[in-house]
Amino acid sequence: MLYWIYEWWAKANEAGAEWSHGLRFLNWFQYISVRAGLATMIAFLLSLIIGPRIIRKLISLKVGQPIRTAEEVHKLAELHGKKVGTPTMGGVMILGTVLVSVLLCGRLLNPFVTVVMFALLSLGLLGFMDDYTKVVKKSSDGVSGRTKLFWQLVVGAFVAIFLYTKPETSQWLFSDQNIAWADSERNIAHLSIPVSKSPFLYLGIFAIPFFVLVLMGSSNAVNLTDGLDGLAIGCTITVALAYTVLAYVAGNYNAHEYLSVPYNPFVGEVCIILMALVGASFGFLWFNAYPAKVFMGDTGSLAIGGCIGTTAICVRQELLLVIIGGIFVMEALSVMLQVASFKSTGKRIFRMSPIHHHFELGGWKETQVIIRFWILSILFALIGLATLKIL
Repeated sequence: MLYWIYEWWAKANEAGAEWSHGLRFLNWFQYISVRAGLATMIAFLLSLIIGPRIIRKLISLKVGQPIRTAEEVHKLAELHGKKVGTPTMGGVMILGTVLVSVLLCGRLLNPFVTVVMFALLSLGLLGFMDDYTKVVKKSSDGVSGRTKLFWQLVVGAFVAIFLYTKPETSQWLFSDQNIAWADSERNIAHLSIPVSKSPFLYLGIFAIPFFVLVLMGSSNAVNLTDGLDGLAIGCTITVALAYTVLAYVAGNYNAHEYLSVPYNPFVGEVCIILMALVGASFGFLWFNAYPAKVFMGDTGSLAIGGCIGTTAICVRQELLLVIIGGIFVMEALSVMLQVASFKSTGKRIFRMSPIHHHFELGGWKETQVIIRFWILSILFALIGLATLKIL
């Protein structure tokens, strides 16, 4: 809406309307940095305003988080027993505030904005159905794993095909190509690698399944990380901030020339979504910090993971997500290694997976695990950003 107001003012100013001279501040709304900052503040303040109301409503509806029994998780049930009954589905707060902020500050017809918001909201709906099923059954078992993977596959396929086929999103300019952006080939199929200005590999049509894999992996990794108060949302903030920088430089031609990163003139608008997510995450953390008053549930975690994964594809930095999202990768890998080890040898590598539970059972207090993982997340983000300057 704000950009529409700027365009309306700009046309009037160009036509010489006298009233437009007194509203020159509306010129600010053309800048992504201004609208991104406003999106952050709107999402944060809106979260603080509606947060208590949403929590009270969830409590009145008895939407409590089911906790796995002692037979399932043994000692962990004692550590987390006090969390029984804490309202879940708090992800609706994140999705709602991000949506309002983007509607106000974003350019909705921008194809990158469209596809990232689609991933966020559609996977949020899937997570909501999973949380709702858990509440109704009063069990930690929600939507079946196969059903969840199927719908993630559907969402991922839509995102991948959209990005691959639409000219505005598929055409990119790499620093070693001396051609105009509009004349470039479908460069979205080129796989970028950190610290290299040249594409690493041309995937062709296989870019589509690769994009699906990135989105599904990111969505499930964030979901696995969401096991301690404030852990997943704190890491979300650092990852979203890092990708805001990447999105901004990818949409800025001068930064493209200096840093030798892939360039697309439309992708900078993704900064609005990411900064809205940062603001919403800070607002949610206000209530989700230890001891949590509300959990995001799969409503939030699946949506956030899908948003981050889609953004990584949009800015052509999928492989960098392994570094910047290092905590999410650690959590997902710990589960895969644990399952593989137990099925093949009958032995466990970790006391329990995901890995944050391993440290809990090792004697770390919950707050120690959370803060130390936040520290690692910040370091991973800084390391990832350090690769921006190509050798």
